[in-house]
Amino acid sequence: MAFATINSTPPTHTPAQISTQVPTIEDAFGAEPALKKRIYDAIGSTPHYFSLFEDIARYTSSLRTRNANSVQPIQVIPDEPVAKKRKLENGTDYGTGGAQSLADLKTHKALQFYMQDVSFAMPQRKKLTLEITAGNEYLRARNQTSKEVEFGVPLDRVQHVLCLPVPEKTQRQFNFCIIPQYADGINPPPNGVPAPEAVMWTINDGPAKAAFSGHGQQIGNQEGETAEDLVRRVLNENLSHTQVIRPCAQEFASSMPEGHRKGEMAYHVKAFRGSKEGYLFFLSTGIFFGYKKPLLFFAFENIDSISYTSVLQRTFNLNIVARALGSDETQEFEFSMIDQADYSGIDTYIKTHGLQDASLAEARRAKRYNINGAKTEENGEAASQEAEESELQKAQRELEDQEDEEEEDYDPGSEGESEGSGSSSEENSDDDQDDDADGNLVAEELGSEAEDVPEDEL
Repeated sequence: MAFATINSTPPTHTPAQISTQVPTIEDAFGAEPALKKRIYDAIGSTPHYFSLFEDIARYTSSLRTRNANSVQPIQVIPDEPVAKKRKLENGTDYGTGGAQSLADLKTHKALQFYMQDVSFAMPQRKKLTLEITAGNEYLRARNQTSKEVEFGVPLDRVQHVLCLPVPEKTQRQFNFCIIPQYADGINPPPNGVPAPEAVMWTINDGPAKAAFSGHGQQIGNQEGETAEDLVRRVLNENLSHTQVIRPCAQEFASSMPEGHRKGEMAYHVKAFRGSKEGYLFFLSTGIFFGYKKPLLFFAFENIDSISYTSVLQRTFNLNIVARALGSDETQEFEFSMIDQADYSGIDTYIKTHGLQDASLAEARRAKRYNINGAKTEENGEAASQEAEESELQKAQRELEDQEDEEEEDYDPGSEGESEGSGSSSEENSDDDQDDDADGNLVAEELGSEAEDVPEDEL
């Protein structure tokens, strides 16, 4: 008993003192809820190590601050093409537009949501932790081994978010495509601004297994919510100016069902752009082509017109003429080898949105379709006027075509009996003229002898 009394040291902190969150530990290990919980558990069982863990937390925070401040600015080379992507020293393009944004991205921030073991495909192909920081600031991906942020994008610069089924897979999966401003393949960035890359990851169908709230509380399968439903809901809650867009049968569905999952409707169309094979999705806000780099998204306001070429018995080509906002120059994209079975559905989609008529392009650009799909009263009137004008133009074209066909089929000799009798009279007159000519010829040849020749011998 005496030995135990001499060697025992009274604890400097009691468990009651660390029952609340410690600011230094929260700042240093807030992005690692599992590790943070282990630290709190260790302090609870051995309170005399409290000061040691505080010192470790302060040192960790100082290291992160030092690394963030040491980030070098992006060097822009003036003679490079504008569309070429500027890369950072570590080979990652964050698309944030400056060193200060990059430092903010990599600096620790409190988390709103994170999901582990997410399979990213762009801009890197690896499993990472998906994070959304509190305050709707950043969507980023963290390396699960080194704990370093690999890439990310500010949420206020996200222009389009798509949730698309992965075609031709036995297991049902979904690709989430985050398209920042100037990353749609149509609108180039301004001079001196680095071109960002799209971010894409894949979610399997089924309940979420490794999703957590910012406080490290695991999010379970509530009321049948799948992992895809959960990610879509979290993104919609954190995006203020856009929403997640999914394909729907009201816009377009392929006439050919999903081949690898019987009975399931397919929303994609297989097509080629040059030698690259990909998939076209016809959505409520535009047309998407993926999933190989570079991704292309044709928002309605960027589409000048759409036409068909090389229409054969089994396939046809789709040509999209697009124009960057604020530019007078157009660029044409051709997608070839599209199955004829989907021609009717694609043509209906194009005519519904007036995409075949270049005269409506200015109206689309001025209007800029509401991303959330909620039409204002002004937009509704503009849409009805455009539809009315389109119908009038269509009716006028049909009338002109009908008149042209009537002119082509017109036959002057089959219009009526009066014209037929007129022709007969002209023919009889010609015969009389021929008889008179023959008589004159006989008179010239025989001269006065012709008078002695009886008429029946002539």
